[in-house]
Amino acid sequence: MATAPATDPRRPELPLPVAGARLRPFGPADAPALARHANDRDIWRNLRDRFPHPYSLADAEGYVLFVNTIGAADLHLCIEVDGEAAGSISVLFKDDISRREAEIGYWLGRAYWGRGIVSAATRALAGYALAHFDVCRLYATVFEYNPASARVLEKAGFGFEARLRKSITKDGQTVDGLLYALVVA
Repeated sequence: MATAPATDPRRPELPLPVAGARLRPFGPADAPALARHANDRDIWRNLRDRFPHPYSLADAEGYVLFVNTIGAADLHLCIEVDGEAAGSISVLFKDDISRREAEIGYWLGRAYWGRGIVSAATRALAGYALAHFDVCRLYATVFEYNPASARVLEKAGFGFEARLRKSITKDGQTVDGLLYALVVA
């Protein structure tokens, strides 16, 4: 397994078993490609409302700044494919009584769908987070109308835990959330 630089375990570079793909920290030069791939309504439909649509270059520049400053307490990595920023994957750490669990989330540009990149990225980052932080549980909630995301999690070793009835409201529609988790002893 790849390890993080000794100076900052929240900024690892992780290889993926998919040709041309890896995880790495975001840099300012990633903003144009990030904006191009993120400006897709079908991506927006499966993410939180704080992910804007349309997605502009200014949004991408703001995100890169955020993940390298305020959001640096969590893990936010670029999914790089063929040398360009093609998506994002994050682990959001919790606190208080939930301090040993974290939420994982991801998106990838449409041009790269169906290649196993997000499953590989999820598996790699989950393994990294569980090995390098005091976390024993990672979870994600999938919108019920997004079976592709459920398959990503299943391929990465996550198990279905619960159907959270009418827990997500997006684009004027209230739907069930499907809770998946990866738990270690």
